[in-house]
Amino acid sequence: MNISIINKKIEPQKEQLLNHSLYRKIKTIDDLRQFQECHIYAVWDFMSLLKALQASLTCTTTPWLPVGNPETRYLINEIVLAEETDISLDGKRQSHYEMYIDAMKSCGADTKSIESFLENVVQTQNIFVSIKQSDLHPNIKDFLDFTFRVIEQGKPHEIAAAFTFGREDLIPEMFTAILKNFQANFPENDLTKLIYYFERHIELDGDEHGPMAMIMINELCGDSEIKWKEVEEISIQALEKRIGLWNAIEEKILEANLTMSE
Repeated sequence: MNISIINKKIEPQKEQLLNHSLYRKIKTIDDLRQFQECHIYAVWDFMSLLKALQASLTCTTTPWLPVGNPETRYLINEIVLAEETDISLDGKRQSHYEMYIDAMKSCGADTKSIESFLENVVQTQNIFVSIKQSDLHPNIKDFLDFTFRVIEQGKPHEIAAAFTFGREDLIPEMFTAILKNFQANFPENDLTKLIYYFERHIELDGDEHGPMAMIMINELCGDSEIKWKEVEEISIQALEKRIGLWNAIEEKILEANLTMSE
């Protein structure tokens, strides 16, 4: 098995995501805010997948030891550098999560929910307890729970699969579709920071991180049919959880519009 076979296996889920009806539902600034207030959880938990990979594939403890393949170490450290300390629109160093939070605030979206959630994560010291205690949509809970179950299982190739096929490989096309909707539907609103965030992802993931992540998958799976099969299974599940997240956002947008029209 190889990357091309995995791509063929996950094609139905990718097509479903790229053609999801959610994109057509984002018609007003309020719709956009609903989208952001849910999507931020995917922006946030992505960083945990990334740091789990860094912990697995590089040495993050002392005394330092030359862990794993140097090429893989380089790949993951390069991605961490950009995701955790990129250059913001204002020319400052920020993680992509922090960029997104700033973009939410500039759009008037509510950041209290994600901030309260992260405070609870610190208090409980148990992500699964925090997910369960939250009042998030069940699909968002499932999305987060899946991410941290994969991390907890601790298999680098499975974490890399969720990261690569569930996120990095998909993001450029998906965000391009969303960005076109934003630019067409909200010309009167200042979405500069949000557009910058999307454009950075399109640039980094399409030109650099996506190809890097594919190399990483090849390195981690090698000739192991078992690992390739697990990569396939995790990739499909990751995409299905993303479809569930998109369904939840669409549902919340429709509910909010229905409430406003009553």
